[in-house]
Amino acid sequence: MAVTKVYIVYYSMYGHVDTMAREVLRGASAVEGVEATLWRVPEMLSDLILKKLKAPSKPNDVPDIRPEQLVEADGLIFGFPSRFGMMPSQLKAFFDATSGLWASQALAGKPAGIFWSTGFYGGGQELSALTAITQLAHHGMLFVPLGYTFGRGMFEMDEVKGGSAYGAGTFAGDGSRQPTELELQQAFYQGKYLAEVTKKLKG
Repeated sequence: MAVTKVYIVYYSMYGHVDTMAREVLRGASAVEGVEATLWRVPEMLSDLILKKLKAPSKPNDVPDIRPEQLVEADGLIFGFPSRFGMMPSQLKAFFDATSGLWASQALAGKPAGIFWSTGFYGGGQELSALTAITQLAHHGMLFVPLGYTFGRGMFEMDEVKGGSAYGAGTFAGDGSRQPTELELQQAFYQGKYLAEVTKKLKG
C-alpha cells in the first residue's frame, strides 16, 4: 500500500507553536499508512534581533523547508503564531515564494489544515485562520476545518482553551503560558483528522 505523506509546516518564535506541531505530528503518525514529517519555515530575522526579542534557540531536529518540497506531500498542515490577526511575515514570505507552484497549480487539490497561537482572546484565534485560508484558496488547496468533530472539548467552559472549528489553537498570554493538555489533545486530534482525510482522498 502506498504511503500517505503529511507535512506539518510551521513557524515558531517562542516555542508554543513548536509544542503544538509535535502533537499534530503524533496525531498524524497515529494513522496507519501515514508518514508525517515536521518542517520549519526559514527564519528571516537575524540572530541579533532574535536575541533582543528574547527568542529561544530553534530546535535542531526540525529541518527548514523549501517551497518546492510542498509538492511531495499528499496533505499539509500549517502552524504559526498570530501577528495582529494574521500569519507572521516569515510564513507569508514562504507563501510568497510559492509563485511557481501557483502558476502550475501544483498544490491544487491537496488537503490542508491550519493551527496557531495567539497572545490573548482578541489576538485572532479565528481571524488568523480566516486570513490564512486565502493562501490555500489561491493554490486550490482543500481547506479541512475541524468543525465540531473534536466533540466535548469544543464546548469547554471551565478553563481557557484556544482553537475553534477552524483548527487547533493555544493562548500564549505574555509568553509564559504553555499549551494546556486540552489544547494539545485538540492538536493531536487535528493531526489525526487531517491525516485520515488525506489518506481517504489519496485512496
